[in-house]
Amino acid sequence: MWNRSFLILHGVENRRPADHWQHDLALRLRERGEQVFYPQLPDPDRPTLQAWTEAVEAELAMARGERVVICHSLACAAWLHVAAGRDEPPADRVLLVAPPGPSVFDWDVVAGFTPEGLDLGALTLAASTPRLACSDADPYCPEGAADAYGKPLGCDVDLLPGAGHIAVPDGYGPWPSVLEWCLDPSARLVPKP
Repeated sequence: MWNRSFLILHGVENRRPADHWQHDLALRLRERGEQVFYPQLPDPDRPTLQAWTEAVEAELAMARGERVVICHSLACAAWLHVAAGRDEPPADRVLLVAPPGPSVFDWDVVAGFTPEGLDLGALTLAASTPRLACSDADPYCPEGAADAYGKPLGCDVDLLPGAGHIAVPDGYGPWPSVLEWCLDPSARLVPKP
């Protein structure tokens, strides 16, 4: 019986490529005998909030023990909606990586995921303080994720200078510090070596 479960959630247009840090993280955790859920979310090129939140809820229902959620990009916005309106936090720990900024929701493909209208300060994303890893040079969050999300959500923020969208084109294949955080929540996220 597992004493914790990891749920890894990808962003728009992502088909879980083998060279992405999330794919590597899933492999590394499984090598350590951890229970890992890394689903392909529905219709990654034209996602809908309802389909994604239903898929996330189904995965959460299978989790056992401590529930640790790692979201990248659009999955961060989906997680805000999963957390909205709940009396209990949907996870024990959560890591948001490179959430899309408010201006990105003008793109019709992701417009339905907008957190506009959610009271970010009232959301409880996890039982413990959520962590946000973001870049100061993310083209998908020109507003700055630390300001747009970190402050209103009360996150511990790890700012990665020049890391772009923290994805494969930015050099984020294996990312050792995300594995360290998964195994030890006191670990800080730092740029890839």
